[in-house]
Amino acid sequence: MMPYRNVSLRSIINHFCNMCYDIKTSLETQLKRAIRFGQLDAILEIEEKLRPFSESNLHHVSGYAHPKLYIYTNESPKIPVISLWGLVPNWVKTEVQFLKFWNATLNARVETIFEKPSFKHSAKHQRCLIYVDGFYEHHHYKGKTYPFYIKNKSDLPLCFAGLWSDWLNPATGELINTFSIVTRKGNPFMAKIHNNPKLKEPRMPLMLNNEMEAEWLNIAPLSLNKLATQASEIELSAHTVGRLRGNAYLGNVAEVSERHKYEELVF
Repeated sequence: MMPYRNVSLRSIINHFCNMCYDIKTSLETQLKRAIRFGQLDAILEIEEKLRPFSESNLHHVSGYAHPKLYIYTNESPKIPVISLWGLVPNWVKTEVQFLKFWNATLNARVETIFEKPSFKHSAKHQRCLIYVDGFYEHHHYKGKTYPFYIKNKSDLPLCFAGLWSDWLNPATGELINTFSIVTRKGNPFMAKIHNNPKLKEPRMPLMLNNEMEAEWLNIAPLSLNKLATQASEIELSAHTVGRLRGNAYLGNVAEVSERHKYEELVF
């Protein structure tokens, strides 16, 4: 397998200028849709055969680590498939190109997914759902950044709209499934948090309610206004957490998403 987890300095710098690149999820959360549709045999198979090889408890993970997640595609809407974060179009020819695309396609802006060469085929034909417990974003205040954890106020999982693509490695014959999280302009709540001065506007993941989940997977013509309106109906809550980088970072442990107070920050 290729050395997927190479991370460039540019990617690390870009991490602080964009979103959504940090999430929290668990195997339980990722399987809830399958449970909802009664796919008990599939769930048991995943539990028995795949759990030892999957990263089941991701209290905090960066997209630049390219974790394996279970996603639900328009071709498999009830049974999840393992996919790597970072969409690579099937027309990419070499491993070098693969790595170039991988770090640049963690997110896809919903406003341009039907235009960008990397995403337009997937936007029309290959959509998916990604389930998470929450996500992390950095707030800028007096020249410093402060990490926030954002989740559904009801504590239910969040469903992100996504795009997927499978890529055949010509050198090894390995078929690799990859995905990107679709983002939209931040709503008023997220605008208070995602205030990076280097960006023209706040951003946030495109979140879907149950009705919009089905519409997203049906590969039907999309109303971006409808998507944005219904996504805004999902009420979020947020709190500051400890540092997600550097020596103070706790790592992939449950405590990483717990509330941490910064005395100098008024929010």
